[in-house]
Formats: sequence, C-alpha cells, structure tokens
Amino acid sequence: MFATTGHTETATTNYKAVLPFYGYAALAFLAACILLLFSAADISGHYFLPHNLAIIHTMALGWGTMVILGASHQLIPVLIEGKLYSHRLAYISFVLAATGIPLLTYGFYVFDMGRPAQWGGIGIIAAIIAYGVNLAMSMVKSKHENVHAFFVFTAAIWLLATAIVGLLLVYNFTYPLLQQSSLAYLSLHAHIGIVGWFLLLITGIGSRLIPMFLISKYNDPKKLWWIYGLINGGLLAFVFIFLYTESRLLLLIPLLALASAIFLFGIFCYRSYRQRIRKKVDEQMKVSLLSAGMMFLPMAFLVIIIALLPVSGIENTRLVIAYGFIIFFGWITAIILGMTFKTLPFIVWNKVYHRLAGKGKTPNPKELFSNIIFKWMAVAYISGFVLFSAGILLNFTWLLQTGAALLLVTAFLYNWNVIKLLMHKPVLL
Repeated sequence: MFATTGHTETATTNYKAVLPFYGYAALAFLAACILLLFSAADISGHYFLPHNLAIIHTMALGWGTMVILGASHQLIPVLIEGKLYSHRLAYISFVLAATGIPLLTYGFYVFDMGRPAQWGGIGIIAAIIAYGVNLAMSMVKSKHENVHAFFVFTAAIWLLATAIVGLLLVYNFTYPLLQQSSLAYLSLHAHIGIVGWFLLLITGIGSRLIPMFLISKYNDPKKLWWIYGLINGGLLAFVFIFLYTESRLLLLIPLLALASAIFLFGIFCYRSYRQRIRKKVDEQMKVSLLSAGMMFLPMAFLVIIIALLPVSGIENTRLVIAYGFIIFFGWITAIILGMTFKTLPFIVWNKVYHRLAGKGKTPNPKELFSNIIFKWMAVAYISGFVLFSAGILLNFTWLLQTGAALLLVTAFLYNWNVIKLLMHKPVLL
C-alpha cells in the first residue's frame, strides 16, 4: 500500500519485487468479498466459525499483509536512503506467502487443522522471516535511519510473533501444546497482529506518506516517538495482563495507551492537513484520511465490550464480530483503497516510462488508472461498509447481504483499476 516518488535510482526497488504483491492482494480482496457474500446470512453466528475464520485470515494475510509486504520493499530504501538488501529474498517472501496463505485459509474454511493448515502456517512464517531479514540487513547496511524505519522493523517482529502464536494454535488442535483450547488464546493472537503489525506499521508509514502526498510542511518526530512508545508499551501490557492476570478490567490500561497513540496520530494527520501546500485534496487522499478517522471506531467498540463483561459475564458476540469487521473491512481496507492509487501508479510509471524519459511527453501517473472507476468504488465501499456494519448490529440478513454485495462491487472495481495499471503499455503523447 505504500510507495513514494522522486527517489534516486539507487533507492528504487525493482518493480518485479513489488507488483506481484499488489496483484495477489487485489485477488485476495475479491476472494474475501465473495466468501463474505456467500456467508452473510451466518456471519453473526460466532466469530470462531470456519467461514468467518477463512474470511478474516484472507483479509488479514492475503489482503492487508500482502499489500504491506510488497509496498514495504519499495518504501524501505527510501526511508533508510539506501538499497534493498536482496531482491531474491523479496521474491522468496512472495512465493512462500502466496503458497502458504491459501493452504491456511483452506484449512480454516473446511475446519481441518491438519497438514494443509500446518504447512500453510509454516510457509507464512518463513515468508515473514525472509522479509524481516531483508529489512534488517537493509537497515544495517544503511547509515540513515529514522523513526519510520523503526516503526516498520518493530512491526515485522510483532508480525512474526503473531504468526508463531497462530501456528501454535493450529497445532494445538492436534497436539496438546497449550494449557487451554485454541479459542482461549484467540484474542491474544488477534491483538498482537492488529496492534503490533497493522496499527504500528500503518501509523509509522502513514505519518510519512500522508504529509508527503498532501505536500505538507508539518513534521514532528517527537510525537511519532511517543506514538511508537505508547503502541508498543500498550501491547506489551496487554500480553502481560492476558497471560498473567484474570481481571479483564485491567485491559483498560493498555486500551488507554493505545487510544492515546491513536489520538496523537489523529492530531498528526490533522496538522499535516492544515499545513498542506496543496489545497485541493484528491479522492484517494480523502479515502486515506477517512481511514484515520475509522481508527477510533474499534476503540469505541472495545471499550463497550470490556465494560459489558462484568455485567453479563460473557462477550457480546455481535459486538465482537462488528469490532473485527470494522478493523479489517473498515480501517485497514480504507487506507489500502486510498493509498493503492497514490502509490501503485508511480511504481507502474517508473516501470513503463523510466527509459522513455526525454523521448516525448508521457502521461501523468494519475492518468494510468480511471478516476471515475475509483469514485464509484469509493461510493460502493462506504455504502457497503455502513450497511454491513448495521446488519451485524441489528442482525438483519437483508442488510448483511446488501452490504456484502456492495463490498463485492468494491472489490471488482478495485481489481479493474489495478489490472488496468498492471497491464499499462507505454504511450507517448
């Protein structure tokens, strides 16, 4: 989801190490929306149902993580002002993840935690290790580091921890590796990934890209270090409370830390917007900024879920499902939808027109995709997200099915524009 422009050739990653991730992620988003439509009537039953697990892992791994892994290979050299350590490791990371994700998802869909799911989990861990080694070696060989690079590297460590815990939960169905059932540790696995991987990385990279694409003068590294500390401190506190205490009310402590981090990030985005040089904000940035506002929705749901626990003694299933849906189909999806068409056009433009510079007038990167299709995609997305969220909370099947259908339209339109970009041929004006 993340890339940038205007770099020297030495800081540019070969497009072959980036574009496959984008293409794969687009297809995964489409697959997840198809599964969502066919499972809409049963979505509010329980979050641990096979189809729900398949959908959420397709979104988390195939959609969100694959976009981030690919685009990170493009952005990291820019952050450290050096080269990517190894394009081969990038290719290996893609092949391992692209193979492991469908195996794991298939295991969830048929609820068979045997060899396909286990091999899939191992493949995903190997892909993350290849990515992490590439990232670490790139940083070691560079003499330029900044706060954004620390966000990305730390997030990679949390992603590895998420995958290891997840694989343990898969094996725990066959071998009694843990003291309790896998369901008991699901919240730990989910929140290490949501907070440590997605929240940490999106805030770190978003704080670099949002000012850049707004052409904003605002920069506040001190605030970013506070955000970094609050997210990591809050997550470490959550892990300790989850493993070593029985009081769920103590979870309000890490929740407060995370809410503070999100609040500071919101201030950062607002001030970047206020101090922008480019006064006109395009549709892609509007959707990306919308995702920043969506970050507060899961926090509100989490407060309600925790507050209701002492009253009812059990989790409100519909609230928990809505919480997960808002994270993966809301906040994470919104920023990918927006940033894809701020970043991918430049990658494709460099691929197609790099050697043609000076030989004639070339199209602007934003002309490589259809803005009309993007606008219709945004309308379908917002409508589908709102309707499906309402359907979960109200338990209305027709709302769920209508919302899922609109999200499927969103995925088709997104794929249309992505394919249009990836298939672009050189045209001199």
